[in-house]
Amino acid sequence: MIVHEIHIDTGEGSMGTFIVHPETDAPLPVVVFLMDAPGKRPLLHDMARRLAENGYYVMLPHLYYRVTDGFILDFASEESRAEMFGLMMQVGNAMVARDLEALFAHAESDPSADPAVVGAVGYCMSGPFSMYVAAEHSDRVRAAASWYGVRLHVDTDDSPHLRLGEITGEIYVGAAEHDDYISFDEIDRFEAAMTAAGANGRVEKYWGNHHGFAFSDRPAYDPEADARHWDITLDLFARNLK
Repeated sequence: MIVHEIHIDTGEGSMGTFIVHPETDAPLPVVVFLMDAPGKRPLLHDMARRLAENGYYVMLPHLYYRVTDGFILDFASEESRAEMFGLMMQVGNAMVARDLEALFAHAESDPSADPAVVGAVGYCMSGPFSMYVAAEHSDRVRAAASWYGVRLHVDTDDSPHLRLGEITGEIYVGAAEHDDYISFDEIDRFEAAMTAAGANGRVEKYWGNHHGFAFSDRPAYDPEADARHWDITLDLFARNLK
């Protein structure tokens, strides 16, 4: 595997980005892996590698770069959790959509990448980002997944549900039954908006699971649900990006 840790100038700062892909003689589809709120950390690097092993050029950006060069949550520290929530509030859908423009520009300069064919995956904080960028960059993003994503259907001008009609790729939303950050009512409203917009995709509820079930560094981790998360994500990308 080829691994790079680089900084990309976005015009708004220097965005640290982890890039991993197989050695290749042909350009690979790009997968943008959007970090969850606890930050760009070794676990996510390992997950990015797993995606790359399936034949993708994976880009994992540090989304808090406008405020700090790096952040990794200390799960045992209330002070660290407070810092995380403060950082979360300073990242929005439109900002991440602009960040992807910088990622695509870099990928266009790398013969190993094909940024005309893109998948996006987000978790928790970044679940709505993956849906939003699927609309904002509908000419590139052919598949997008949100895992226990928050703020999918909210009363704001940039709520992802308002742009579902612009998405041309396939989308998937996996929701945990027990989630303090998003209710099933909101999930149901998002699903109804998908149907109304004619969006290609589906919503699936993970009964008995808690927010964070796909991350092994969280108490909510569930190996069976995590395995299904990988099966769903890899199938979604294989069908749409290859």
